[in-house]
Amino acid sequence: MLEGLTAAVSHALPLHAVRPEGLARLLDGMPSSAAAFLRGCGFTARAGEHALLPGPDGLAGAVVGLGQDQGPWAYGGLSRALPAGSAWRLLPGDGDAAQATLGWALGAYRPRRHKSVNGAPALLEVPAGTESAVAMAEAICAARDLINAPAADLGPVELGEAVATLAARHGATSEIIAGDALAQGFPAIAAVGGGSPRPPRVAMLRWTGAEDGPLIALCGKGVCFDTGGLDLKPPSGMLRMKKDMGGAAIALAVADAVMRSALPVRLLLLIGAVENSISGTAMRPMDVLPTRKGLKVEIGNTDAEGRLVLCDLLTYAAEQSPTAIIDVATLTGAARVALGPDLPALFSNDDSLAEALLAAGVAMHDPIWRLPLHDGYDSWLDTPFADLCNVAQKPMAGAVVAALFLRRFVPPGTGWAHLDVYAWNDSTRPGRPEGGEAQCTRAIHAMIAKMAQNHHLAARA
Repeated sequence: MLEGLTAAVSHALPLHAVRPEGLARLLDGMPSSAAAFLRGCGFTARAGEHALLPGPDGLAGAVVGLGQDQGPWAYGGLSRALPAGSAWRLLPGDGDAAQATLGWALGAYRPRRHKSVNGAPALLEVPAGTESAVAMAEAICAARDLINAPAADLGPVELGEAVATLAARHGATSEIIAGDALAQGFPAIAAVGGGSPRPPRVAMLRWTGAEDGPLIALCGKGVCFDTGGLDLKPPSGMLRMKKDMGGAAIALAVADAVMRSALPVRLLLLIGAVENSISGTAMRPMDVLPTRKGLKVEIGNTDAEGRLVLCDLLTYAAEQSPTAIIDVATLTGAARVALGPDLPALFSNDDSLAEALLAAGVAMHDPIWRLPLHDGYDSWLDTPFADLCNVAQKPMAGAVVAALFLRRFVPPGTGWAHLDVYAWNDSTRPGRPEGGEAQCTRAIHAMIAKMAQNHHLAARA
């Protein structure tokens, strides 16, 4: 059971969830003393507001305000705000049991690999019918653990092992490609990882939820630490680079959620696990690298390595004739400048796929924002020394240029979506503790579920 959740217990206290428009009705149904107490406290049911209800024997219950928040975050602070170790039962009312379960569990999460967390969280009885919310919380928390792990603990080998472990848990097949096979089949990935004593690898997972289901290819950037290579990052830019495998962790979380919910799809997960380090064998500026697609790439900047990892993965994924390819990566600071930390940037060559992802993000309260694949900037990748350069010489539109680079490796007619994510919470907020974050996991999962449903309906028509 996830931290913060519990099976039914006899001593669970009642928890009322209420919106401002339902507050008067809730107060009218309460004992007069409890209603007077809430009025005296000035309780207004704004999102996340909570109040403890006194009783003759001590604590009698609690009320949480939802405001107009339809998602999980109004519940996200309760596991730490309510008395440590207390147990709570969500009562019928304005609250949504699945959102409450998800928000409570995500708010209870704390990284524990190297730190003892003082104080037990308050516990929520898992409401009936919220198994999918629990499964999603488990997938997200596992991804957070991966992102939060120090790079000394999580290198390419360990990230590959995480894929193999996930495959074994769900009866999927897995494969690790390394050494000569990697150099021949994924040469750009091999070059990126060539400067590290921890060799690169590609980890694959294949799973079938339905033999006739659509094939979904998930590609994740798994740069376990990014020094920037010979184009070395400054200390401030390197500080959080253990999170540069956040795209891989999110792709793992989506795959986990898809398999937990037994969606009727065929799933291909591809993780490029590397470390971008400095040594005599590291790639150099103006080196020209081969790629799986056959295109030659000049290195304009060794710190633009994530797109080199993804280009080989995208080529392999496209060779499998998928229904859709989705890649996730902590790719550019430019996306964060444009959209900030909380809005992953979406680029896509397929309007229907993009619209489905955006709609899923809205429905799941897991927002995404689309940016353009502007053809006018494509020539910025031209170089006289190779088929293309990995960066533009113009210091503008960095996220767009990175997406245009990736588009070169996706065949026309293959639906593709690229998500440029931050994968981190800079500070603790309800449901979102400081540290690694599996952004857009819920949106991608919901989109895949909708795609599977539409595929099934079309097959029956």
